[in-house]
Amino acid sequence: MSKVKRTYSSRSRLSLPSSSPSSPPPSTTKRKRFGEGAENEPPTKKRTTTKTPSSGTLGKSKQSGLRQLHFSIETSVLQACTICGLSYTRGAPDDESLHRAHCSRVQRGMEWGREEEREAEKAGVEEIQAAAKLKNGKKGRIICFKANVGGRIGSKLAILLETINLALSSPPLSNEILQLSKAYLYLLPSLTNAHREKIVGCVIAQRISTAMIVAAPSETLLERDFNQATDRDSTPSSPTHRLVAVDTTSGLFCHPEALPTPLGIPRLFVPSVHRRQGIASRLLSAAAATFIHGCPLDPLNGDVAFTQPTEGGHAVMQNWGRGGVRIYEE
Repeated sequence: MSKVKRTYSSRSRLSLPSSSPSSPPPSTTKRKRFGEGAENEPPTKKRTTTKTPSSGTLGKSKQSGLRQLHFSIETSVLQACTICGLSYTRGAPDDESLHRAHCSRVQRGMEWGREEEREAEKAGVEEIQAAAKLKNGKKGRIICFKANVGGRIGSKLAILLETINLALSSPPLSNEILQLSKAYLYLLPSLTNAHREKIVGCVIAQRISTAMIVAAPSETLLERDFNQATDRDSTPSSPTHRLVAVDTTSGLFCHPEALPTPLGIPRLFVPSVHRRQGIASRLLSAAAATFIHGCPLDPLNGDVAFTQPTEGGHAVMQNWGRGGVRIYEE
C-alpha cells in the first residue's frame, strides 16, 4: 500500500484579515491584566455641583424689587374718601382693602339672597309690606326681625351695622340695646340676578322709656341771645332758661325735661345711590306702625325719638316727623 505524502505544513496558517468592509479591524490595544479592567473598578459617582449665584446676580435680583421712597412731610398719608367719608392710610394694604369693601357697601348696599331666605322662617323674619313703591316707581318689600338674631342673617346684620357705624362715626350698639331692638330692611330686586335682592335701607328700632322735646327755632335764638348776655354780665343763668345742646352746628337744642317715649331710632341708613327716593320715610313709618304689636305709634304725638342725628338724619327727622320727633340719649 503506497503512502501519501502531505504537501502542506502541519502548522495552521495565520488568519489574514478579511477584506470585507463589514468586519471590524483587529484591535491593537493590549489586553489588560487582571485587576486593571473597568469591570473590577468601583462605579464612579457623579458629582452634583450646585451653582451658587454670584454676588452680582444677587444684587440685581434684590434691586429689581426695591423702590425708592421719599418722605413727604407736607402731605398726609391719611386719605379721606369723598364718597363714603372713611379716612384710611394710603399705601397700607389692610386699610385700602377695608376702604374698598366699605365704600362699595355704602354706595350700592349689601345683598339678600337664597341663603338668607332659607333661614328666614327660623329667624322669625316678617314681611311688613310686600309692594312698597318709591318715588322713582320701583317697588320693593320691607322685612323685620329681631336685632339679636343669630345664624347667617345675624352675620349679615352685623356686617351691615359695622358699615353703618363707620359711615356715621358711631360706636357699636351694645348687646343690651340689640336685645330690645328690631331691624327693618328695605329690599329691592337685583337687576342682574332674579334670586337676589339689594338691601337699600336699614332702620334699627329700639324700645326706650324717655326722651326730650326738640326746641323750636325761636327758642334756640332766645337761648343763644341769653347765653351771650350772661357771658357779658358774668352772672349765673337760671336753670329754667337752659336748653340741652345736641348739635350746635345745626342749631339742635332740646328741653331738659325727660318725657315718656316708647320708640327710639338709634340707627338709620340708606346707601348714597338710593337716597332721596323715600326709603327712609317708608322704613320709619313701618317701624312706627308695627314695633309694638297692636299699638301704632305717631311721631306727631311724641311717640318716636332719635339719637343724636347727623345733618342728613336731622333733615329726615324734620321731614318725616314734622317737628314731633324727640331726642334721647343712646
